[in-house]
Amino acid sequence: MMETFTKRTTGRPAHWEVAGLSWLAEQKSAGGADVVEVVGLDSGGLTESRVVETGASPDAASDFGRRLAVTHDVHDVNWGEGPRGWEGSGYRGPNQRLLDLPLTPQESWGVMYAENQLMSLVPDAGYDATGVAVFERLAQRLRDGEFETGDSPARLHGDLWSGNLMWTSDGCVLIDPSAHVGHRETDLAALALFGCPYLDRIINGYNEVHPLAGGWGERVRLHQLSMVLMHAVVFGGGYRREALEIARAYG
Repeated sequence: MMETFTKRTTGRPAHWEVAGLSWLAEQKSAGGADVVEVVGLDSGGLTESRVVETGASPDAASDFGRRLAVTHDVHDVNWGEGPRGWEGSGYRGPNQRLLDLPLTPQESWGVMYAENQLMSLVPDAGYDATGVAVFERLAQRLRDGEFETGDSPARLHGDLWSGNLMWTSDGCVLIDPSAHVGHRETDLAALALFGCPYLDRIINGYNEVHPLAGGWGERVRLHQLSMVLMHAVVFGGGYRREALEIARAYG
């Protein structure tokens, strides 16, 4: 009998998570990453199959990198959209303070990242006028296409820090997404934000399937900014300073 785990998140956020997991799982049959199985959703919360962790290994990390590249593949979508069939805004942030994630379709990654991911958070991050101006300068550079790589839109996990990877005896399993259409470099940058075991092997595996655009390493902090800024809104403190420093470096 399958062991299960029930998360006490109910209502629209739970439906948001289910939509993201289902969308990510669409690529499993094509060789994409494994995704935790949703068993049920009711007034008691979201019930998933229980994942038994065993720890990461170099081979599992390489395999996950290859599979993540396949998961990212998606067609006939627009930058900024949510999972297939989802309507309205999505959600991001920790359960104790969920924040809206605008899912407005945009003409380019730069416009999407500026409007949906960054400037939607800046008003609540506690910056003075000088700080806001730093983000506005960066947003304009993004809108102007200065950081575009020519990549097509990707199916993102959207909250891919290492805590949302479950390493099992059969490989890596994705949990807790904030899934949307964005730039593939954003998921990879998120893995690097708080540290991830065998990250170099993940990147190398990814490159075997979908080589990253030249200079990707120089854009890591830019792609981390949305997550750092979200932490600035929720927690303040050092995250607020860190987000401002990143925005200043690219703006």
